[in-house]
Amino acid sequence: MTENRDLLIRGADLVGNGANDLLIRDGIIIAAGSQAQDEAHDARIIDAEGLIALPGLVDIHTHLRQPGQEDAETVFTGTRSAAVGGYTAVHAMANTNPVADTASVVDQVLELGQEAGWVQVRPVGAVTVGLEGKQLSAMGAMARSRSQVRVFSDDGKCVADPVLMRRALEYVKAFDAVVAQHAQDPVLTEGAQMNESALSGELGLAGWPAVAEEAIIARDILLAKHVGSRLHVCHLSTAGSVDIVRWGKKMGVNVTAEVTPHHLLLTEELARSYDPIYKVNPPLRTAEDVEAVREGLADGTIDVVGTDHAPHPLESKDCEWQSGSFGMTGLETALPVVIETMVNTGRMDWNDVARVLSTTPARIGRVAGQGQALEVGANANLTLVDPTVRRVVDPRQQWTRSTNSPYKGLELPGRALYTIYEGAITVDSGVPIEKENR
Repeated sequence: MTENRDLLIRGADLVGNGANDLLIRDGIIIAAGSQAQDEAHDARIIDAEGLIALPGLVDIHTHLRQPGQEDAETVFTGTRSAAVGGYTAVHAMANTNPVADTASVVDQVLELGQEAGWVQVRPVGAVTVGLEGKQLSAMGAMARSRSQVRVFSDDGKCVADPVLMRRALEYVKAFDAVVAQHAQDPVLTEGAQMNESALSGELGLAGWPAVAEEAIIARDILLAKHVGSRLHVCHLSTAGSVDIVRWGKKMGVNVTAEVTPHHLLLTEELARSYDPIYKVNPPLRTAEDVEAVREGLADGTIDVVGTDHAPHPLESKDCEWQSGSFGMTGLETALPVVIETMVNTGRMDWNDVARVLSTTPARIGRVAGQGQALEVGANANLTLVDPTVRRVVDPRQQWTRSTNSPYKGLELPGRALYTIYEGAITVDSGVPIEKENR
């Protein structure tokens, strides 16, 4: 273990608001500006001139696969990938094997995250036992466990039964938690393979209608209004869904929504390749949908960007489209995609980036010590980003265990050069540092 030293970040642009210095000691920002220089004693110095300092990114939607699916990802490899992407906290979804529907399983995930030490891991608890949509899980026990679960989701499956969904929304009010819904009517999407459109007919692939997502969102907004609870919409993907969430917010419903990086950038046209690397749930939509979700993110209708990082072993994607698994990796490319689609197009500034990738997801997930403004007294969870670099994505050079990235060969801007978690540098010049060497 290396000696614990002060860390002086010199000349970083603090969330796009001008260059400043930060001094970190014992996991806390203790000084800023000239005072940081004055109080730094034998500090390690990061020359951050030209870099953007953001609060550590927080992912509201990550699949770490462990326990049970370690051939695709582990908590160690997934959180290492997250750190390289600039994240200091992730929410680990419940569709593991066994399912995270009990206090013992969520606490196992918590412990694995603590042992890895790359980022803070916040386990997500299942809404229903085994994700089967028949019986509510032990949500109260998970909320009171060491993991203190505050997000519940059957993601990968929809809580389709309206009675169960209502009960879940009512139940989580007791511990200020939120139900995160995978909005997909299972009847309308049975056998679906891609977005329902003229293209799906041309390609001979079963269509996935937008209304299957939109109808569930509308129903759940009304349920959340009825019971006065918090609702979070996972991976919103259609123009109609944006309009429905906007309607819900105008009614005063406590509803939040996320969009994935791939739905901000990619369209259904990629299905022409029949390459299942582009097969995802919900499916890639039309260019008009992409424009609508970008606008929804810019105007605040969509609250956060969630990666929906979904790693798969090679054989699950190196196959025919119909046999391929749904899902894409995204932790290391989320920030570059947001820069490309939202910052470089003038729709958002760096304060907005901090809001949708850090501050708001930390608030939705009730993650203490994350997403804080970079000021004296705040926990030292932050990332330093080079906004000028452009790199071609090579999945083989990423730190996740899987290679199912849809961005292979694309040139994307920006890179998290340094990630600092609880005051320790976990990523230095883009390379993760093992715990014993920090």
